[in-house]
Amino acid sequence: MRIISGEYKGRPINYVKNDKTRPLKDSVRENIFNIVHHSKLIDIRIENSNILDLYSGIGSFGIECLSRGAEKVTFVERNEQAIKVLKENLNNLSVIKQTKIFENDIDFILKNKITEKYDIFFLDPPFSDFNFIQNLELIKKNNYFEINNLIIIHREKKCEDNFQGCLEIISTKEYGRSKIIFGKFN
Repeated sequence: MRIISGEYKGRPINYVKNDKTRPLKDSVRENIFNIVHHSKLIDIRIENSNILDLYSGIGSFGIECLSRGAEKVTFVERNEQAIKVLKENLNNLSVIKQTKIFENDIDFILKNKITEKYDIFFLDPPFSDFNFIQNLELIKKNNYFEINNLIIIHREKKCEDNFQGCLEIISTKEYGRSKIIFGKFN
């Protein structure tokens, strides 16, 4: 794995090889950033954004955001192996000062630790996990988002999630097994 663009372009990203985490493929990540950068439907930019990366794993999405000029990224992950590799990746790039890592269950973090608002949210839950919609509802209920915001969700193509009343879907793109959902809170 590598960083695709920006200040750290080409630098490697370490990853975990196990059955509990699945890294976001470089090609899918690149497509996400191309859409964010070029779509007329999305009016938010990575530069100077405050980003919440839920189910962050090794942090490939958040690290790519930092490389592209994000101001700050908050990572939330509970898998110990993934957290260890995430910290290695952040240290290797010397970006620890621009990050915060919460090592716990997402529900606990959203209910007890979040004290700021975010511009961009990235959720990459396990494909079998449908509790992430409750996470979105909690973010919306607690108003953890800026007026201009973007939610990006990575799901398996065959997943049929119901976001009604939770967020407005802007666009959905499919790449192999993956489905990327772009939305916003309103």
